[in-house]
Amino acid sequence: MHSEGDDFETLSTTDTEDVRPKKAGPSLKARAIAILSRREHSRLELQRKLAAHASDADELEKLLDDLERENWLSNQRFAQSLVNRRASRHGSSRIVQELRQHGLADEAIADINEKLRSTEVERARVVWEKKFGQAPEDAKSYAKQFRFLASRGFSAECLRRILGDLPDE
Repeated sequence: MHSEGDDFETLSTTDTEDVRPKKAGPSLKARAIAILSRREHSRLELQRKLAAHASDADELEKLLDDLERENWLSNQRFAQSLVNRRASRHGSSRIVQELRQHGLADEAIADINEKLRSTEVERARVVWEKKFGQAPEDAKSYAKQFRFLASRGFSAECLRRILGDLPDE
C-alpha cells in the first residue's frame, strides 16, 4: 500500500538536479571587482585574468568597458600605482618596459617616462648608496656596481654621473 508521499520518494534525484541551475561561482563582474579591490590592474592584465571565466569575448569587452565607465578600472591609475611601487628601486627604462607589457598607450608612457627621467639620477644615487655606499676602487668593482644599477633599469648616462670615470688600475 503506497501513500502519496511514497510516490515522491521514488523519483530519482537526477530528475530534480536537471531542473535547478548549476552554481557557477561569482559573476564575472564580481570576480573583476574582487581582483581590482586588491590592487590596480591595467585593462589588458584584467582581461587576461578574467578570460578563463568569460563565456565569450564580447561579454568580457562589455564588462571592461562598463568597469572603465564606472571608474573601477583605469589605466592611468594603474600606471601611477606601478610608478609609485617601482620608482624608488628601478630606473625609467625598466618601469617603461613594464608599462608597455601591461598594454598602456604610448602617449601615457611618454609622459611618465619624461617625469621619471627627470628624477632618475637622484633615485639611482639612493639605490647605489644603499647597496654599495662607496666609490668603486678598481675596474672589477666598477663593473659590478655598473651592472647592478643597469639591471635595475637605470641609464648608462645616469650611472656614469654617479660612478664617475672608470678607475685606473
